[in-house]
Amino acid sequence: MTNDFVVSADGHLLEPTDLFRTRLPKHLRDRAVWEEDFEIEPFVEGGARIFRRLHTPGYEGWTISRYRQTGGRMPEGDPEHILSDMDLDGVDVQVMHPNLSLFGLYSDDHELSMAHARVYNDYVVERFTPYFSRLAPTAPVPITDIDDAVAEIERVAAAGFRAILLPATPPTNYYTRDLDPVWAAVSASGMHVFFHTQTGGVKVNDTEATTLKVVLENAAQVNQPMTEKSAAKRMITQAVYSTIVPQQLICQLIGGGVPERYPDLHFALIEFNAHWLSSLVGAMDKCWVTGTGQDADWWLGKWDDSRPANDQPNMAQLFKLNEKWIHPLMPSEYVKRQFHVQFQDDPVAIACRHITGLSTIVWGNDYPHAEGTFRGSQELIAQQFAGVPADERAAILGGTLGGLLGFRAPVPA
Repeated sequence: MTNDFVVSADGHLLEPTDLFRTRLPKHLRDRAVWEEDFEIEPFVEGGARIFRRLHTPGYEGWTISRYRQTGGRMPEGDPEHILSDMDLDGVDVQVMHPNLSLFGLYSDDHELSMAHARVYNDYVVERFTPYFSRLAPTAPVPITDIDDAVAEIERVAAAGFRAILLPATPPTNYYTRDLDPVWAAVSASGMHVFFHTQTGGVKVNDTEATTLKVVLENAAQVNQPMTEKSAAKRMITQAVYSTIVPQQLICQLIGGGVPERYPDLHFALIEFNAHWLSSLVGAMDKCWVTGTGQDADWWLGKWDDSRPANDQPNMAQLFKLNEKWIHPLMPSEYVKRQFHVQFQDDPVAIACRHITGLSTIVWGNDYPHAEGTFRGSQELIAQQFAGVPADERAAILGGTLGGLLGFRAPVPA
């Protein structure tokens, strides 16, 4: 075990399976997110026996096997259990997001989404407030109604939350000024904004959300022989499509001037990894620069013979567009100042830290998910941070995020 001060940006509270069915307003309970466990004979010798099935629009039937890296225990509603696991994994502070309820919190049915959010946030306050010195739950806030969102932001701030959780796929583009009351409320509260992968975009009348379709396709690929086509398709899905949402999110916020208008507000993107960030910041800045040797008087378009030469609205000096950036800082400067992208197992992100900015990448173990590093985090950290200077390692592993959320490394006695 190292002496690092580790703040994991990505963990999950496993909600009680009947939380929403018992706590939602009665007229909504028949549409509540709920889960059920069932046991089978293992598919393979010594394999998984206990499975959990999710019931919610868009994800009906989503099924996972128990997170067995926890030794068969499930940490639902048990903060002491979570703290014990953190000690085992060398984590001092764990930021924690909802678990399977993530798929039901941000739908096109505002009443249903907001009811789920309020139940979840109330549950967290009741069960976890005494443990806020080491656990930092995020409060989900649907933004399908701005006034309700602002009210919930103010409510959870008063309850002691340090951050809110907004959907990565929003119901309205993040560049719109309509969301300014949301940003203003979060900024005034002293909280910050987190976005978790695979959130938002759920339509209650759609039988399969995009995420479920991808999972079903992956399952089909696992159960079939690998072909050249499926090999290419998997890489396109994992390496290209999976990076589109976080890149759009950053572009929309910066293009919309949100970090410019709210300079004290920080944005954390969770479970997207960060290998794509260096190319994004380079490409965003390149949009607004005419390169050395490039002809600023280069015209391009479609000539209209029916109009005189001095009246060609479809022709333009194309590089003039590069001069029309509307904010005082370059996009990469806003990223370095106010954005933090969480990674887990991503040596490229660490290697590119001086391109993206050191504070833009933060680490997380995705506790207790099977795709996370729980029980192996110390081994992973040792491998991926080999050769990284101590001050930079400290910033990425806990200093940046801890400082942002008000956690400090203990002072040695």
